[in-house]
Amino acid sequence: MKRWLYPFLAAASLLLSGCASVIESNVTSFHAWPPQTAGRSYVFAPTPEQQNNLEYDNYTGLIRQELQVLGFTEARDRQAAQLSVNVSYGMSTEQVVVTRPAYDPFFYGPPPGWGRFGPHPYGFYGPYGPYGPFYDPFWNGGPLQTTSYPVFLRRLQIGISSVSDGKKLFDVVVDSDGNRAGLAAAMPYMVRAAFADFPGPSGVTRHISMKVDKNGEPVD
Repeated sequence: MKRWLYPFLAAASLLLSGCASVIESNVTSFHAWPPQTAGRSYVFAPTPEQQNNLEYDNYTGLIRQELQVLGFTEARDRQAAQLSVNVSYGMSTEQVVVTRPAYDPFFYGPPPGWGRFGPHPYGFYGPYGPYGPFYDPFWNGGPLQTTSYPVFLRRLQIGISSVSDGKKLFDVVVDSDGNRAGLAAAMPYMVRAAFADFPGPSGVTRHISMKVDKNGEPVD
């Protein structure tokens, strides 16, 4: 029974989490952050593919808000900036397969007395039927049913480097998954998670949960 029960329970929890008002993310950052950073100016450094890209503009707008809260200012161009910010993001899909009992109250297998109307004491209302004291739908293996469903894996990476020498000062990766497609809907929470307790512990993966209200907005 344990072979399939534990994966089934884990998968059920994952499915239920899609209905909960909590966004889960794993955040890993590495940094060599200088002590004096307040008021430093930055500029975004898009790749050729990200230039004139509305999705990129939307995500950098979210990052801009977080950097402003942290005391950074955006420079008008690279020559006036002290820091360079690069951003990458993406989403992939995996299929999760779950095996569980295919319980049918009208079928108990071929032996006599195990059908719906089989003779007592082994029929539908016998001691081993669903109304009997010894009923166990998981007993004897029973028929199994396999179900698969997609899980969407989302990733955001933000790097901050010194413009003067190109030295990488901060690099963070945010991983989040869910049973609903769409990177844009999850990005506000992933950006917030990326800068939670900035710069945070270096080389440590943190699990960050964020509450969401009924309108899908983060709850402070």
